[in-house]
Amino acid sequence: MSDKVNLPIVMIGGGGHASVLAEILLNQGRDIFAVISPEDISQRPVFEGITLLEKDEDILKFDKDKVLLVNGIGMMPKSNAKRQINEYFLSLGYKFETIIADSAHISPSAVIESGAQILHVAIVNTGAKVGAHSIVNTASVVEHDCDIGAYNHLAPRSLLCGQVKTGVNVFVGANATVINNISIGKDSVVGAGCTIRKKIDDNVIVY
Repeated sequence: MSDKVNLPIVMIGGGGHASVLAEILLNQGRDIFAVISPEDISQRPVFEGITLLEKDEDILKFDKDKVLLVNGIGMMPKSNAKRQINEYFLSLGYKFETIIADSAHISPSAVIESGAQILHVAIVNTGAKVGAHSIVNTASVVEHDCDIGAYNHLAPRSLLCGQVKTGVNVFVGANATVINNISIGKDSVVGAGCTIRKKIDDNVIVY
């Protein structure tokens, strides 16, 4: 997590992914000031008692030095929505919190860059790097010496074996496996359940 652990959180998004992140943060004793969502979030108990604001521009009400942002919008294949929102607020000087669930295992020698989100029982092993604003979703495994680019989404139970390298904005589907020493180019998608045995170029969909 960030060094500024005492700063309150403003959550962008009120859907399923946001609710998982909110629960992790609340269980770690963090204060969530507000949720930014145009949709009704009253059916998600985790948000009970938290202020709801409807527009992204409402974030500008908060001093950039007194809050941290969390982008709770899920990353879908070929979608740049999360990245565009992040880059806009980063350009204004806001910072995004790094989230690591208590049940995740992170090697002391792994590097988790700013804004990454490591969810429940995920594993990031020795010498691996997870790029800025990437999601390592529930029970995913990033094995030793992998280099995961920024804005990746490793869906639940995906497995990246040792020394896998991915570019920016890569999506690896649920239960997919990428074997050792494979590289995946930027903006590519690995479908759910695939086993990847050879290099994937930029902007390719594999299923």
